[in-house]
Amino acid sequence: MQNILKLDVAGQPRGWLSAQEAVSAYARGDVVYGIGEPLPPMFGGIQRLTGQRSAIHLQPIIALQGRVRPGFSLPLCNRTLFRRDEHRCLYCGLQFSRAELTRDHVLPTSRGGDDRWENVVAACRRCNWAKDNRTPEEAGMPLLAVPFRPNTWEWHFLSRDRVLADQMDYLSQQFRAPRDWAH
Repeated sequence: MQNILKLDVAGQPRGWLSAQEAVSAYARGDVVYGIGEPLPPMFGGIQRLTGQRSAIHLQPIIALQGRVRPGFSLPLCNRTLFRRDEHRCLYCGLQFSRAELTRDHVLPTSRGGDDRWENVVAACRRCNWAKDNRTPEEAGMPLLAVPFRPNTWEWHFLSRDRVLADQMDYLSQQFRAPRDWAH
């Protein structure tokens, strides 16, 4: 079953729920509103008195009650980094599988560079080895794109392999620039 995009009551993405977690949220009465075409129903047990089987129709996006917390820490991991860079080495421009890519620090950590979105790019092993412990300028290997920190909506898209059309429509409305990530 597809994951459900979890929002706070203000409409900010706050994570992904499994179908079972979403059913629990519906059963507890925590769902404030839902967005999108209902997914195929999830069936429960049979009611003893009526003989009817229970069913819940989940929506692909649900907002849960609770307080709105400002900000959202965007974890940096290779999976989302490589998706941000479209599985492309930002030095040679070739596309690679996730297993063939490495995380390269534009300003090496040994020289004070941080492990943060704005200082890391996807690099193939050959280019990462050739760049070594130098900046792109020192290595004569200019970056093909500027590394950036995705916003909350972009990160939620990048963190999943399968995103439903309704979820993509919702998230992409807040992308900062046109992206070709869906293809």
